[in-house]
Amino acid sequence: MARKSETSETRADKKGTWLTYRPDIKVLDCTIRDGGLINACHFEDGFVRAIYETCAAAGVDYMEIGYKGSKKVYAPKEYGPWKYCDEDDLRRIVGEGPATVKLSVMADAERTDYHEDILPKQQSVLDMIRVATYIHQIPTALDMIKCAHDKGYETTLNLMGVSVVQEHELSEALDILARSEVNVIYIVDSFGSLYSEEIQVLARKFIQVAGRAGKQVGIHTHNNQQLAYANTIEGLILGVSYLDCTMGGLGRGAGNCPTELLLGFLKNPKFHIRPVLQCLQDHILPMRQKLKWGFDIPYMLTGQLNMHPRLAIEAVEEGRQDFVGFYDDITAEE
Repeated sequence: MARKSETSETRADKKGTWLTYRPDIKVLDCTIRDGGLINACHFEDGFVRAIYETCAAAGVDYMEIGYKGSKKVYAPKEYGPWKYCDEDDLRRIVGEGPATVKLSVMADAERTDYHEDILPKQQSVLDMIRVATYIHQIPTALDMIKCAHDKGYETTLNLMGVSVVQEHELSEALDILARSEVNVIYIVDSFGSLYSEEIQVLARKFIQVAGRAGKQVGIHTHNNQQLAYANTIEGLILGVSYLDCTMGGLGRGAGNCPTELLLGFLKNPKFHIRPVLQCLQDHILPMRQKLKWGFDIPYMLTGQLNMHPRLAIEAVEEGRQDFVGFYDDITAEE
């Protein structure tokens, strides 16, 4: 079937086409951070270093190396070092020489001792602090953003669970964030439930508000309905600048937009896919023998129902194949 031609109004709404070179695009690989949700951040140093070196060789702009989790909330005996990203651990990976790729960490609202655990920028190899928050946590998130900004970091605000936020609440939240110190405001499809039409609406809304304040917009997608890559592309064509991805789609549950797909799409000559392919071959694929992630029917169902994937994660870990029974279980109270 032939596709309908775009109207001039539709074209004007886009920041580029699939052939357009966009110098404002920044790629952020969060393989270690999002992947850490599968194995409680117990990645060996050699694996983390391989991801770092691959990001540098591939021209990736940022590598998210883990969390800044509170040791009062997350017991160190249960989690690996990338749940906390202490400075000594970071320097053990990246060394003391010139940085080859910018480093970021994620700080969850109400789960981070940010005043103490996030050092001033001049004392750290980190470049960016990303604050993840649900809408009811925004007051805390704003204080975290100000703290990180005042310490000298680039900042993002990742607004989670946007698919279940009411429109009037989202509008109010964006207006508040636009007046904050944050550099980038993220659309986060936490449940992998959004379709392209919804991404279009959200991208336009975020860009309109952020653009007036001189801020940029990012997108972080999950692959519950095998739309993570497509939705990321949809956002960037409309003007989203910061694009999250993971190598091999490694990430919680159904995983994320694959780095290799994204770099293969982008037209900026600074990006190189070959180092990522080498890393997939040498490090990511062997990891599938120990860790399970990626599309599965339970993830699809929670995505379609706009539900947090925790029940699907449990089902997959248990090896449930009774998809009808799982569907009946999760829809029983609807």
